[in-house]
Amino acid sequence: MSTIETLPGTRDILSPEIGYWQRLEAIAREILAKAAYREIRTPIFEQTSLFERGIGEATDVVGKEMYTFKDKGDRSTTLRPEGTAGVVRAFIKNSLYAQGDVQRLWYTGPMFRYERNQAGRQRQFNQIGVEVLGSADPRADVEVLAIASDILKTIGLTNLRLDINSIGNKEDRQNYRQALIDYLTPYKEELDPDSQDRLIRNPLRILDSKNPRTQEIAADAPSILDYLGENSRRHFEKVQQMLTDLGIKYQLNPRLVRGLDYYTYTAFEIISDDLGAQATVCGGGRYDGLVKELGGPDTPAVGWAMGLERLILLLQQLQPAPTNALDFYVVSRGDRAEVQAVLLAQKLRSFGFSVEIDLSGSAFKKQFGRADRSGAVACLIIGDEEAESQSVKLKWMASKEQSAIAQSDLLEKAEELRCQIDSIKNT
Repeated sequence: MSTIETLPGTRDILSPEIGYWQRLEAIAREILAKAAYREIRTPIFEQTSLFERGIGEATDVVGKEMYTFKDKGDRSTTLRPEGTAGVVRAFIKNSLYAQGDVQRLWYTGPMFRYERNQAGRQRQFNQIGVEVLGSADPRADVEVLAIASDILKTIGLTNLRLDINSIGNKEDRQNYRQALIDYLTPYKEELDPDSQDRLIRNPLRILDSKNPRTQEIAADAPSILDYLGENSRRHFEKVQQMLTDLGIKYQLNPRLVRGLDYYTYTAFEIISDDLGAQATVCGGGRYDGLVKELGGPDTPAVGWAMGLERLILLLQQLQPAPTNALDFYVVSRGDRAEVQAVLLAQKLRSFGFSVEIDLSGSAFKKQFGRADRSGAVACLIIGDEEAESQSVKLKWMASKEQSAIAQSDLLEKAEELRCQIDSIKNT
């Protein structure tokens, strides 16, 4: 019988790679908690209309990439392709706006897009994202950027650059949109097919094309920065000044547009030059009209999302896989000894130690071999003799020193053992 394979664009995440994921998630969780962000968990699937209205029907995500199906109630249902729309839907449905405070929210989990498979891009992929709802202040833009910078620096990434742009408000973009159409129309036949299709529906997305000839044409296109109104310009200048004050380096990129229709004012990407074509590890911006578009009150908002797969690729290039060194490996042989091993391991775990029991029932020699490979700091050995005397042999794996100790004394000395183990782990 043939084995069942994973579907294209999905993969299993196993040890030791999982150590990178756990470390990254733990760092993000700690930094976000210090900045007063609260976690939110939204459904993995939603009504299709949420994404059609929120992301925009003219986008590639909605037009080409969503996993959409009819459920058994004949409802059009979509696996979430991104996190913001679901958070905004939850913000509206649960009347979080009625609390009157700025809502600082964050999320993590899988997203789904039917895209071409490549390194760092899966059809089921994972993101960490933040959303600040209820503040039009440019300080909110800078706060989310500073938090992203803190997370990336803390996990050990340095070869990154921050690109920022302003895509203005709806009126600014409408003026720029027409200027862009006027500029690109004479080149229509030279544009790639996707860009030809976008020329009227979503011309700003042409600036993001990866087609070499389209890029050449777009290089001389008008800059959106020349079409910003006074409010948009003032907002963007404040963002830039605060980034400078914080020592966060950035570069202006007037060609930067985000792929989703809900963005306004500040748009940004954090890019790695170590990832080839899939270089963006964090992207986001302001989306002041989305809450109202989805049926809520007029609420300004800003946020970002990080692609975890791409971050893991970078970490694997730079760092060895994180390991959680085991405290004790328990070796036992004989009926009474094996029962005592289970009881002793559970008691040690209740004191906060990490403990693995050898469950093979094989000879001591083979169990000792597994103990060596486990990476444990110490090995606890219980045989017939130890079971009879309610004792245990304690063997320090690095020094090979071994001593006999009563099982009760071992537990009484838990704090002393913790200090010894921590000292060994830190050397």
